[in-house]
Amino acid sequence: MRVPSSIFLSVSLFTAETTAALYLSSTYRSAGDRAWQQLTLLFSLVPSMLVQLALIFFHRDLGRDRPFILLLHMLQFGPIVRCLEAFWTYGSVGRVEDPYVSITRKKQMPRRGRPEEVERQVGQAEGKLVTHRAAFARTAVMQAFLGSAPQLTLQLYICVLQRGVSVGRGTLMAISLLSIVYGALRCNILAIKIKYEEYQVTMSPSAYLCIFLWRSCEIASRVVVLVLFSSVLKIWVLPVVLANFLVFFLYPWILFWRTHSPFPQHIEKTLTHVKLSDPDLINKSQNWYRMVVYYMLRFIENASLLLIWYIYRTDFYEFMSAPLLMLELLLAYAACIFFMLIFYQTCHPCRRLFNSSMGQGFEDCCALLCLSCTSAESSHEPCEELAPDDACYDIPNDGVGEAANGGGRNA
Repeated sequence: MRVPSSIFLSVSLFTAETTAALYLSSTYRSAGDRAWQQLTLLFSLVPSMLVQLALIFFHRDLGRDRPFILLLHMLQFGPIVRCLEAFWTYGSVGRVEDPYVSITRKKQMPRRGRPEEVERQVGQAEGKLVTHRAAFARTAVMQAFLGSAPQLTLQLYICVLQRGVSVGRGTLMAISLLSIVYGALRCNILAIKIKYEEYQVTMSPSAYLCIFLWRSCEIASRVVVLVLFSSVLKIWVLPVVLANFLVFFLYPWILFWRTHSPFPQHIEKTLTHVKLSDPDLINKSQNWYRMVVYYMLRFIENASLLLIWYIYRTDFYEFMSAPLLMLELLLAYAACIFFMLIFYQTCHPCRRLFNSSMGQGFEDCCALLCLSCTSAESSHEPCEELAPDDACYDIPNDGVGEAANGGGRNA
């Protein structure tokens, strides 16, 4: 049984970030910056309360007689108590015989031929540790994107305005960045385990390192680009953030609508007919086409925001080399794409299940673009070349549709 080190890391980041935010807010209050103090406390305490509620929900404490645990959650000490409880459970393994065990069946990664299914007994203590790990993995994602990401953006914006980084602000920014990267890493691992739930997924140290470098470069470059853009066009950053939020919120529902798989009728009577968790509904193939399109559009968006910042920048930025900064940010995002490619090509734990490669997906994307350009050029050709009898016929271009469908199948 593995040591619950991920739980300890999650609690350490949560405690360190909260402590650093409280200290920095006190320095803002001493300096008379009430607005920065209130925003710093807001981005620290509100996610903390959401984490407490999430832990209570995951462990189902409302239906159990545990008033002391609920009191500790109200005092914002819930994650620390849960961490101590997880290590106590880990230390008690083997000392007391489990009253019952459950049997799990997982497929091993296929090396040659079909994958083999392996049965394993899971005791009560190990089941509790699995619950603790799952709860802290999800709260780490919540803390990263609801608390650490706004906190890092705010503190970096203050650094740009004040042209300096204090010790307290730099410490909080470093911890917030680590928290965001760790949350993104847990999100990647959760997505892999959900997608390949019937397989026994084991992450290697090189996989963790690639994801860490990939997400670090991506998040750091993205936050700096947004802060620079908002420093010259304060009001226009809201449409950019809102547009990104709406795209990511609506995109999964649009995909679900395109599959023509509506919810079953009369689901209020019973929830057993809802098959959204059916493994057959989860596509095991990797959609390289969407990934290529996403990172191409994100790179173009970052370059466009940097170009707008460069055009509208004021004399306030004379102390830095603007072209060099733009180049460094674009190279950082290119490094993010590089580490992402290494992860999917060499370090992904389920890469043996891929039925296509990323190179093939990139070729399909380029082929689709080339066919689109070819069809656009052919539409401007004279009618005499298309029809000898001087009549223009509407000839559908089936090649583009076949390429698009092929790209979807290969994805």
